[in-house]
Amino acid sequence: MEVCRTILASGLTALNLPHTPEQIEQLLAFIKLIAKWNKAYNLTAVRNNEDMARLHILDSLVILPYIEGKRVIDIGTGAGLPGIPLAIFLSEVDFVLLDSNAKKTRFVQQVILELKLKNVSVLHSRVEGYQPELGFDTVTMRAFASLPDIMKLTAHLLNENGVLLAMKGQIPEAELADIKAKVTLITIHVPEVEAERCLVRISK
Repeated sequence: MEVCRTILASGLTALNLPHTPEQIEQLLAFIKLIAKWNKAYNLTAVRNNEDMARLHILDSLVILPYIEGKRVIDIGTGAGLPGIPLAIFLSEVDFVLLDSNAKKTRFVQQVILELKLKNVSVLHSRVEGYQPELGFDTVTMRAFASLPDIMKLTAHLLNENGVLLAMKGQIPEAELADIKAKVTLITIHVPEVEAERCLVRISK
């Protein structure tokens, strides 16, 4: 895991994200848990620990500066991405991690227990079936559908000032043409990852 430690430390420095040795240890423990559970639970197609450090951990943390407010929900969290890495760095923010796959939510629950994360809860539900009493300040997701569909599915989760942060690869020009809300396109660069990345910020 020493190579992973180096990748994370240099990547966080490149992203200008201050970090503690404890946070690095938590991220490494998270990678180990994904690797251990992946065999039985098929959490991710990424099998190599170093690739997980880049493609999962740093890829999640690159959006940290754009998280707003104190209540965040991560939709379709899968193995807990980007929610778990963000929660490790934003201990004062409350995170809800939602996924409709029971195996994946069981895994995330185990991560929360093992990493002793006090600011994270996990929810096994379809997004349209979850009706929170309080709206969220930020909805995040590694975009699992087209942007117009994502907006329809998640509109009820945001409070009146809430923002939607959809992580995408290439800029989805065609999808953006169908959106009437205020959209900000943010180009993001993940250290040591060549692939194109962008963040679509949509405010109500």
